[in-house]
Amino acid sequence: MSALLTADAIPLCVPEIRGHEWAYIKECLDTNFVSSVGPFVERFEREVAERAGTEYGVGTVNGTAALHVALLVAGVEPGDEVLVSDLTFIAPVNAVRYASGIPVLIDAEPRFWQMNPERVVDFLEHGCRWSNGELRNRITGRRVRAVVPVHILGHPVDMNPILDVCRKYALAVIEDATESLGAKYNGRPVGHLGDIACFSFNGNKIITTGGGGMIVCDNEAWARRARYLTTQAKDDPIEYVHHEIGYNYRLTNIQAAMGCAQLELLDEYLVAKRRIADTYRAAIGTLPGLVAMCEADWATSAWWMSTILVNEDEYGMGSRELLRQLKAHNIESRPLWQPAHLSPAQRGAVAGDCHVAEELNRKGLSLPSSVSLTADQQQRVIEVIARAGPLGKKGR
Repeated sequence: MSALLTADAIPLCVPEIRGHEWAYIKECLDTNFVSSVGPFVERFEREVAERAGTEYGVGTVNGTAALHVALLVAGVEPGDEVLVSDLTFIAPVNAVRYASGIPVLIDAEPRFWQMNPERVVDFLEHGCRWSNGELRNRITGRRVRAVVPVHILGHPVDMNPILDVCRKYALAVIEDATESLGAKYNGRPVGHLGDIACFSFNGNKIITTGGGGMIVCDNEAWARRARYLTTQAKDDPIEYVHHEIGYNYRLTNIQAAMGCAQLELLDEYLVAKRRIADTYRAAIGTLPGLVAMCEADWATSAWWMSTILVNEDEYGMGSRELLRQLKAHNIESRPLWQPAHLSPAQRGAVAGDCHVAEELNRKGLSLPSSVSLTADQQQRVIEVIARAGPLGKKGR
């Protein structure tokens, strides 16, 4: 984004800081609670858990650390297979590797772009066999231990079919809700659908702590173990005795203080995100060759990142050329992620046909979605997109 830092630049998604951040962080400095112990850590964990509807929250240094520990807490062991969304930022797939598991990459569905529940059910019912109380991949023979649905772009995965089949085979469901705080599935908060869930508070997320993440769940033993593992697995903090490998994954009081301030304004931010998405969808719907992301009738999206698909044949250029056109007007946009099955870093992962993820990656482009995006700025984005397309060319 450095090339866009000019007065008229429209960034993709930047933090919104207009609440009690300064006052709360100053309190940390005044009281000397600046590290991983302090009242804001406990408050932030409690309040995020309340938003998710869960009993427990455990703060972490970032969302990836939360995913890593959630996998360990859920019982993933070396060599276990874990189903995970193919179309996602690489973090959850990497987290499976951190736990020495093997990712099984599941294609997206074409309508809402989330993990395809039909593919999950088909793999578990027909690609696996039940033997001695364990579900094993028929081809590799490895134990299947968990499913990680990733709620991408603020919209939830269709969870009921996944939850049903996972209950049948005693598989853990670990929600990656890092992009979807505030979203709901059939009226239930994302983060309280599976067995354990993770949030991220990176700088571009709906609320931010600069970095930071959170594990949430209802299982007291799992929450206690997550806290143990994220604080270097101390068994005797005075004599420094450690019986297991732990991790320095702690959230600081300063980060938590910022998070508390941000969380106070989450509902306002969600309203702004929805307004931005509605405006894009109304405008994009009139332009040939463009399709805006939509919302399922069973979903309440957080609309983290408003995203469109660009049909090159109908629009006259592909998503990457449109990205360059927007950049020429000092407007930042971003393609969707490389599907994990195409990542050189994920050689050895299990993957079937993932053509939908490939198409979404080829066509997808996320547009400026900051909470602070003004109506004039958004109109400027829409006008550039309209002029670049076939209707704009006809008017020249």
